[in-house]
Amino acid sequence: MSDFINEGWSIFVAAATVLGLVACIALLVIASRRQPSAADNTTGHVWDEDLRELNNPLPLWWMGLFVLTVVFSGVYLALYPGLGSVTGSLGWSSTGEHAADQAQARAAMAPVYAAFTGMAPEQLARDPQAHAIGERLFSNNCATCHGADAKGSKGFPNLTDQDWLWGGSFETIRETITLGRAGNMPPMAAAVGGSDDVRNLAHYVLSLSGSPHNTLYAQLGKPKFSACAACHGVGGRGNPALGAPNLSDKVWLHGWGEAAVVAMINGGKHNQMPAHGERLTPEQIRVLSAYVWGLSQ
Repeated sequence: MSDFINEGWSIFVAAATVLGLVACIALLVIASRRQPSAADNTTGHVWDEDLRELNNPLPLWWMGLFVLTVVFSGVYLALYPGLGSVTGSLGWSSTGEHAADQAQARAAMAPVYAAFTGMAPEQLARDPQAHAIGERLFSNNCATCHGADAKGSKGFPNLTDQDWLWGGSFETIRETITLGRAGNMPPMAAAVGGSDDVRNLAHYVLSLSGSPHNTLYAQLGKPKFSACAACHGVGGRGNPALGAPNLSDKVWLHGWGEAAVVAMINGGKHNQMPAHGERLTPEQIRVLSAYVWGLSQ
């Protein structure tokens, strides 16, 4: 697949490259047909009364290196990609090189992962070698979002507690890593009512977890929670099948307090965890899943 937005950019790059080589060749031809600037073979420039600039030809070794550079460029462009979208006769690409390196690394690690094949998730989580490999896989692929200690941050779940949006079993974690997850809460302000209704609902949501709230507002907002119960359940305990969070605990992924809950009701939220099924092998995902599962046990 071309990295260029459209074919026009590919043609532009190819034309600029070819014209650059043609200009180099033209410069060599012009330089080889040197004409004396004056009868005494000088350029007419004089410094310090007697220092004159001569109009001698370019050294042969310099001309030879210049010619070799142009020839090398032409051969390179014929063999490797360099003229826009032209792939070159060897068919080389950085993507293919990366894939070959990955295949080589996986082949080298295959005997190591083979030793984990018959282990149960509990055994994998306790095995020192599997734990070390899982920790390294986590650092390379997960720590950017979930943190080096896996405790997450605002908008990124903590993987060391028992609060799981989609479920915390080994198989669920493996599915999450392989396929990724997309959590979506639509804006609910229109379904709830006016701004006062949104505020009251926010206080009712806070009351579910025993967080600081206004009791009167919470009582007024309780009937409005019916618009949320379809996903979060009647008691606000969440629904792992939908990735709907539990509102009755004190875990707040996107911040807590009236302002944070009101903003969530008004604006909704979309969270995306990328799939790693093409990035990691099934054996790597299995070891990584056991490591993540063990963090909360």
